[in-house]
Amino acid sequence: MKNSKILSWSIINSLAAFVYISGVAWLMFNGEKFFGKAESFWMPVALLLLFVISATIVGALILGRPILLYLDGKKSDAITLLAYTVGCLFIVTIITFILLYSF
Repeated sequence: MKNSKILSWSIINSLAAFVYISGVAWLMFNGEKFFGKAESFWMPVALLLLFVISATIVGALILGRPILLYLDGKKSDAITLLAYTVGCLFIVTIITFILLYSF
């Protein structure tokens, strides 16, 4: 796989993870408006279930394609894609923190 294609996939995966995480964060930030104040045992259960599902989805976005490449015998491409994806996600995180403290 070409380096430009690996970089493209890493950017797409990182941005997809950012969009998904932003959506879940928005839901949690506005949760009391939608669901009311947590008054039962089921709210923490629902949040933990959401956490597990979110970890699975983000894990698939970050690790899915590298695992498939690795299993197809393209070990170097798999490791490169994973490293680029983590690097892009790190850059997105840094930009998020800069925006957080800028406003």
